[in-house]
Amino acid sequence: MEWRDQGILLSSRRHGESGAIIEVFTPGRGRHLGVVRGGASRKTAPILQPGAQLDVTWRARLEEHLGAFTVEPLQSRAAGAMSDRLALAGLNAVTALLSFTLPEREAHEPLYDRSVTLLDMLDRPEIWPLAYLHWELALLDELGFGLDLGSCAVTGVTQGLEYVSPRTGRAVSEAGAGEWKDRLLPLPRCLRILYDAPSSEVAQGLRTTGHFLENWLAPALGDRPLPAARQRFVDLQARQDRPGGQ
Repeated sequence: MEWRDQGILLSSRRHGESGAIIEVFTPGRGRHLGVVRGGASRKTAPILQPGAQLDVTWRARLEEHLGAFTVEPLQSRAAGAMSDRLALAGLNAVTALLSFTLPEREAHEPLYDRSVTLLDMLDRPEIWPLAYLHWELALLDELGFGLDLGSCAVTGVTQGLEYVSPRTGRAVSEAGAGEWKDRLLPLPRCLRILYDAPSSEVAQGLRTTGHFLENWLAPALGDRPLPAARQRFVDLQARQDRPGGQ
């Protein structure tokens, strides 16, 4: 059994004395694990950093086996993000969430394409956090937990949408919220429209997507807590508009 593809490295952990078990996200095979012989060596270990783009070949006697990877580096992203705390935290959030949410060996090509595009934008800090926010929306949608932000769940209007129902994931207008507004989540404009939103507004959006990741998606995956890497990124993003936020 053998196949070849490109993929995003999500994680790597030592296996035995010199090997490593890696987890890659590929367009054709989804999230896939395998052993890299010599993966913990001085030569190979620096290649196996989260976010790296790899050319991988997987071989096993039977399809259900763990199998072995041979890897060739195509692009290192962690090295470029090391000098920017927010970029590094964002990269770790992306790889951790993909590892946490994706079923093993199930293709999700649209999400793969969006993930590659997002990670390739890490050197553009002026737009990356907003792109990440919309990537979380796409992640929820791809896995069957998409939000409906197009019209008010109460009145049907498409203007003046200010809130999201934490129960249904649908938008709610100011007029439709009524006395329930304190129980609703914020719907910042940047969740619906891509524009040059301030960091504080992006942080609001992350609060809303975080609710659905935590209360809709995570329970469907066995009620495990979300990866801590996401919260570290959210906390850093929330500090961007404060003096000394970096």
